[in-house]
Amino acid sequence: MASDMNDYFNKKKSEGGGGSKNSSGGFGGPKGPQVPKIDFSMGGKSGFIYFIVAVVVLLVLAKPFTIIEEGQRGILSTNGKYQDQAILPGLHFIIPIIQKVYVVDTKVRIINYAERLEANNQSSGILTKPAITVLDKRSLPVGIELTVQYRLNAQFAAQTISNWGFSWEDKIINPVVRDVVRNVIGKYDAEALTQMRDGLGREIEQEIRERVDSLKNSPAILQSVQLRDIILPPRVKEQIERVQIAKQEVQKAEQDVQRVKQEALKRAAEAEGVAQQARIEAQGRADAVTIEADAKAKANILIAKSLTKPLLELEQLKIQGKFNDALRENKDAKIFLTPGGSTPNIWVDTKDIKKRTSAN
Repeated sequence: MASDMNDYFNKKKSEGGGGSKNSSGGFGGPKGPQVPKIDFSMGGKSGFIYFIVAVVVLLVLAKPFTIIEEGQRGILSTNGKYQDQAILPGLHFIIPIIQKVYVVDTKVRIINYAERLEANNQSSGILTKPAITVLDKRSLPVGIELTVQYRLNAQFAAQTISNWGFSWEDKIINPVVRDVVRNVIGKYDAEALTQMRDGLGREIEQEIRERVDSLKNSPAILQSVQLRDIILPPRVKEQIERVQIAKQEVQKAEQDVQRVKQEALKRAAEAEGVAQQARIEAQGRADAVTIEADAKAKANILIAKSLTKPLLELEQLKIQGKFNDALRENKDAKIFLTPGGSTPNIWVDTKDIKKRTSAN
């Protein structure tokens, strides 16, 4: 009897009842909804697919490749040791965990040494540092504002990072610039600096270039150095302004003197011109009188040579005829004949007191 009961319960369990409660809470009743089973078995290909998925996940996590862009170089480190040659732009594969690539920028970078500081932007390659304060020849403080353009030497990028580290510009460019500016400005007086601006800029750039180029493996290439401003002490600035004002006043006075001299020279030239003109006119008049006198003298000589006795008698007859005509009009007129009967003859009009005498 006991064995029959056991067979009965085993049969029920194999059918899915297995002592589970039905919807009414009893055992062995109608079956409830069953959860479908998913078969993950994929035959013999399941292991290969799992392997591919694992490899893809490993590649994503480990990233065994790197991409170097233009204007950059890659520094390959194998177990902490840098490779001698930098990695050129492109796609490069590495061994994860064992190798690592550090990307450095080889584009032109700028350091602005300015009195007014601005936020640094590492991505743009522009850095701002305080203006360089140095002492002039008399130990007066002077501020210098510069703009320095440079770039990492791509050919020796790996050696530069190996020798100087990733903060190479703070160890090379910045110290050299400050030291050169200090040495150059220290040779001159503050008052002379503004007048020597162009020369100072060239001298500073030349010395910085020589110092940077002399470093081993030429770690950096200097593009340019521009001297933007010279900040003088207030009292020196005031003194320079006073000197400039005095110079301007002296120049104005000199210009006034030159203007007066030019006006005097102009008036003297005008007076000389007037005098010269008067002399020329007087000389012209004198020459005219002389010429006229000479002409008259020559004419008289010619006339004297041409006078003959018959000609004089003829002239006497002509004059006598004129007197005869006059006597016919004025019988009271008196005629005086010169001795010898030569001209002129004088006659007197007794009627007209205002015209009492006349000569012909």
